[in-house]
Amino acid sequence: MPTILITGSNGFLGQHLSLYLAAKGYTVIATGRGPCRIAVPGTIQYESLDLTDPVAVDRCLTKYQPSVIIHNAAMSKPDECEQNRDLCLLNNVSATSFLLSASQSFRPHFIYISTDFIFGENGPHSETAIPAPLNFYGESKLQAEILVKESGLLYSIVRPVFIYGPCLTGMRPSFLHWVQQNLEAKKKIKVVSDQQRTPTFVTDICKGIETLLLKKEVGDFHLAGKDILSPYKMAVKVAEVLQLDASFIEQADAASFPEPVKRAKKSGLSIEKARQILGYHPVSFTEGIELTFKN
Repeated sequence: MPTILITGSNGFLGQHLSLYLAAKGYTVIATGRGPCRIAVPGTIQYESLDLTDPVAVDRCLTKYQPSVIIHNAAMSKPDECEQNRDLCLLNNVSATSFLLSASQSFRPHFIYISTDFIFGENGPHSETAIPAPLNFYGESKLQAEILVKESGLLYSIVRPVFIYGPCLTGMRPSFLHWVQQNLEAKKKIKVVSDQQRTPTFVTDICKGIETLLLKKEVGDFHLAGKDILSPYKMAVKVAEVLQLDASFIEQADAASFPEPVKRAKKSGLSIEKARQILGYHPVSFTEGIELTFKN
């Protein structure tokens, strides 16, 4: 079984991915800032790693020489990226460059976790759509994608949308859990209804990534959900599945939530390529909610 090094393993996708691949029998080297936050590390080996330190990156990769690197770490809050562009470039572009440089001597399969934010309006977007990021976060991720493609390594670029799933120990509540908690407390919430997304159940993306590394597929792959929904419709669906009162959910347009960055109203990703090449078959959003809250 290949040795897989995962960056950003303390984050939402990173924790789920580390646990998923370890349970499948892979040797997982989980890396992240600070101490390990993975609830049940099991056979996972954890290394604290600052990706903005090229010496530390080179030392870590030389030590393990993994056959697969899944670069999941990122500065991913668009507002923070817009307000601190230098820090965004350091974390999203320079860190990627350091990983790619340190990988040249042993040449792993490099799987880069990108985002639908590299695109603009008129989604759902296919892999052949022309990138047109609307904010600096999307621009930084696009810059990193270009570095990956120019690295000469075997690479796969994965683009998800609005990842959700079970909230593991120590994780901050996701959007779905925020909706649940407010409705259970009978608190009114305002949710955007004029934006569309293709929300991605976390286990689906984990399965898709495993297929990519097994098949060593090169190129761009959209691993998102199959349903196109606004956040408002997502919230209503959560209420419906959990049998909570949806009357506490109020529709609002994006303009009523002033933000420093521009976000696409008609976003989302097409998953036809992943269906055909990877046999990717994500659950419905309803099924995803049930799996998210089944425990």
